[in-house]
Amino acid sequence: MDFDLSPELRALRHEVRAFVDERIIPAEAAIVAEDRERQYGTLRGLQAEARAAGLWTPHLPPEHGGRGLGIMGMCALFREMGRSPIGARVFHCDAPDQGNMDLLLSAASKSQQDRWLKPLCAGEITSTFCMTEPAPGAGADPSNLRTRATKDGDGWVIDGHKWYSTGGGDAAFLIVMARTSDDPRSGATMFLVDRHAEGVEHVRDIPVMAEPLLAHREAELRFHSVRVGDDAVLSAVGDGFRLAQKRLVPARLTHCMRWLGLAVRALDLCKQYISTRHSFGQVLARHQMIQKMIAENAAAIHAGNLMTFHCAWMIEQGKGTEARPYSSMAKNHVARTLLKVLDDAIQMHGGLGFSDDMPFAAWYRHSRAARIADGPDEVHDMVVARDYLTRGIELLV
Repeated sequence: MDFDLSPELRALRHEVRAFVDERIIPAEAAIVAEDRERQYGTLRGLQAEARAAGLWTPHLPPEHGGRGLGIMGMCALFREMGRSPIGARVFHCDAPDQGNMDLLLSAASKSQQDRWLKPLCAGEITSTFCMTEPAPGAGADPSNLRTRATKDGDGWVIDGHKWYSTGGGDAAFLIVMARTSDDPRSGATMFLVDRHAEGVEHVRDIPVMAEPLLAHREAELRFHSVRVGDDAVLSAVGDGFRLAQKRLVPARLTHCMRWLGLAVRALDLCKQYISTRHSFGQVLARHQMIQKMIAENAAAIHAGNLMTFHCAWMIEQGKGTEARPYSSMAKNHVARTLLKVLDDAIQMHGGLGFSDDMPFAAWYRHSRAARIADGPDEVHDMVVARDYLTRGIELLV
């Protein structure tokens, strides 16, 4: 086992961290305020700086404007980007576009890449992923998929109802999961659909626990006899469930990377506060109950970091299928860790932490979705238990 980064990647990591600290974090309040008015001047200025610095989509292949770092390089950089809730967006590495770019790179035809992937990588357009449906449709159980695509001549007609399609209101195109047969394994297909095609209705952006931020507006969409050609099929008819797993396993890890970065920043803010705040005759950092919270959170972040790196290494070794239960472990652990770090940060700061003078309450509201997005805790626990009981997955790797 070798935990050393290459000198090039280590230098790049420090470069990203410096950019986040010096350029992004000071601009957070301005970007959030502008976003409420749907203005993006400050954001676009920082994106231009990131592009000029060679930090734009660094995980992508060079022919698509990146540095070809792969998933291990993503682990090193995405953690630093995640130290700000808007960091990944500045570098064009945020969900859902980042996961959609990776999916189109591996599954889209050349014509599909020319039409959708190239402008997406360049940041000229945005995208969304339409899989989740209101009850009784597909949620944690994808077999409940109700949106249907029916063959009609040389094309397809899509009818259905989706929600929690992140960024769907402003997206240029949608990756839509639809049922094309009743086969439990090959009954779903993904389609690339123009967001403004006839019959695509943006019902609303769903009001949620957190204030909307940039692309993280959860769209509800309806598809009323939307016609697409055979050239809209991503990969092949019946490949939908396979592609969903191909996208979701690494997507969980990229979430973990970003969440770890935010958890570390929150813990650093706690360190600053408890080292100066006096209570009961000494600084808070000298109180053992505060030290216990710090120790537990530090250990949990470190454990999540190791889980994420191990799973990413498996994927890089071509063991994507074998990595699935490990990605579930990592996703659940890091999501819970982030929420505990933020909850403890509020507690350590007392009334100050509960106020919006500190960022913890806002971060917590955004982060609570972590235990639901890309599969709720219970499903991931089921995957880990099932694979341990039936496949005997290795725990002491």
